[in-house]
Amino acid sequence: MRTLFVCLIASGLGLAQVPSVGLVELYGVRKVPEERLRNAIGVRAGDPLPGSKIEIEQRVRNVPGVLLAHVEAECCSGAGAVLYVGIEERDAPHVEFHSPPAGSASLPEVLTDVYNDFVGYFGETARSGIPTGPSAEAYGATLGRLATANLDSLRKVLRESEDAEQRAMAASILRFAPLTQGLVDDLQYAMLDDDATVRASAMRTLRAMAAAAARDPDLGVRVELTWYVELLNSLVWEDRTGAATALVGLTESRDPGTLDYLRDRALGALVEMARWKTPAHAHAAFVLVGRIAGLPEKEIEETWKRGDREAVISRLPKSKPFR
Repeated sequence: MRTLFVCLIASGLGLAQVPSVGLVELYGVRKVPEERLRNAIGVRAGDPLPGSKIEIEQRVRNVPGVLLAHVEAECCSGAGAVLYVGIEERDAPHVEFHSPPAGSASLPEVLTDVYNDFVGYFGETARSGIPTGPSAEAYGATLGRLATANLDSLRKVLRESEDAEQRAMAASILRFAPLTQGLVDDLQYAMLDDDATVRASAMRTLRAMAAAAARDPDLGVRVELTWYVELLNSLVWEDRTGAATALVGLTESRDPGTLDYLRDRALGALVEMARWKTPAHAHAAFVLVGRIAGLPEKEIEETWKRGDREAVISRLPKSKPFR
């Protein structure tokens, strides 16, 4: 279990001293009184960031009506951390993940060496998106050849390896392999992996595959939006934000069926996220809320720039209750 301090350094706020809490944000709250949750959290803006999240999660789980709790520290609110506290209430949407695999499959060393060099050279950009430039193209070509030559191993590791780091690496490397429906299916399976890092890697690779499939419809490859939508109700903050970011690209066509599904399955979560005070964390959900409300893209962005988020949220249709 990582400490909150380690989580925060990993997300970008590496300070010489223990950082303070700049903001405490909640999600998953429907019926449980917010004041009870904040009292149970026991941490407020300006307090030092707690060293561990376990005690906070235990206190929050003791609040009547709370089944599960998850705490994450993210960068940043001013000079402090954003402490996200998510809960799952009774009768709330629940995301069921796969049981951890127990296989011994592992990736060839030559493949992991090249990928680690790639990440070491380009840093976080190598994970969050494919870098550009001659060096990136050279790495991409090498990884493409290796991924193609070791495709069976990559797919086996993704589904069966007991090593979550290997599964996450396999999910990332598969974006360099030739696009097929079989690989998309493997990655959609990995979106319900029991490890959050594996899920995040699978989501990022599927975003790239969805864009490639849209550019070349003759491939006949389809990326389903189902699990992205379901992960908006995940207890894990990174699942929610990763899914929202992906869905912004995947709903650009504004397919009515897709937007209806979003509304029926996850509008409550999206509205909650769109109200978060950290703009970088709220923007994707806000755009999705605007699309569900039927607003033009220009109006959504202009309203965002004005800082009037409620003006968009208030435009949501009221014909069906949302959760």
